[in-house]
Amino acid sequence: MAYSESRAYAELHLAVFLWGFTAILGDIIPLNAVTLVWWRVMLTSLSLFAFVRVGRIMQELGRKQVLIFAGLGCIVALHWVTFYGAIKLANASVGLICMATTSLFSSIVEPWITGRKFLWYELLLGAFILPGIWLIVDGVDASMTPGILVGLLSALLVAIFSSFNKRYVEKADPLRITFIELSAGTLFLTPLLPFMPGRFWPPTPMDWLWLIVLAILCTTFTNFLFLRVLKKLSAFAANLTINLEPVYGIALAYFLLNDAEELDPNFYWGTAVILVAVFGYAGLKRYFRHRAEVLSRKALL
Repeated sequence: MAYSESRAYAELHLAVFLWGFTAILGDIIPLNAVTLVWWRVMLTSLSLFAFVRVGRIMQELGRKQVLIFAGLGCIVALHWVTFYGAIKLANASVGLICMATTSLFSSIVEPWITGRKFLWYELLLGAFILPGIWLIVDGVDASMTPGILVGLLSALLVAIFSSFNKRYVEKADPLRITFIELSAGTLFLTPLLPFMPGRFWPPTPMDWLWLIVLAILCTTFTNFLFLRVLKKLSAFAANLTINLEPVYGIALAYFLLNDAEELDPNFYWGTAVILVAVFGYAGLKRYFRHRAEVLSRKALL
């Protein structure tokens, strides 16, 4: 069966839903952000070891390509550290909300990184997210401001990471790319561990279980889906759909973390704005594609 655009969107939404769940796991696992991310990337790398021919990676891809993916692994590691840092500094809902600015950053950095044409309506839709973010964040306690700033940095980093992945995704298969990136992320974070406060080992068997879920289901599986999706969809389309991550995640937090007391009616209005932007992009894309086809047919007459 052909890999259709509709299937790519379905897989993308599944990946985004599972990413929303990572915020819940980051909140309940009692480790600092750097240590938590180290365990995440290390366990994910180990889970992929049996599926990639490690000894032939350098020979088949070349040193330059391996170094590029390794650099991207450092970026994604920093993205996760800042994401979980935002959750620890504020809460899961705030950390997830900040991720909704990814499309705004992506509309700016993707054309520059991938060399594709700048599309004015992408920037417009990305900017349309901002009132939704303001509505959701409005009323949050001022003590959470550092968490918001760190969360915005995390959104910028994932926009850069996704755009570079879009540029180089055709150079190797998704599992091999994920293995190189997360192995590099593990090496990048390892020297920082001795300086991190708090415990290193997960304290309970349940925490170990959550770490395994975080690594295998929410990282290995979702990264494979996301990289495959990028072969069919633009990085902007993917990042705009990632705006649903806070919607999925906050809905989970509402039931699992008792975050409901921190949400007011503005949250729901802001969520509605985000949904309009996400689904409005698909409509605008179809409209401009149809318009281009009509103009092309007229030019041939």
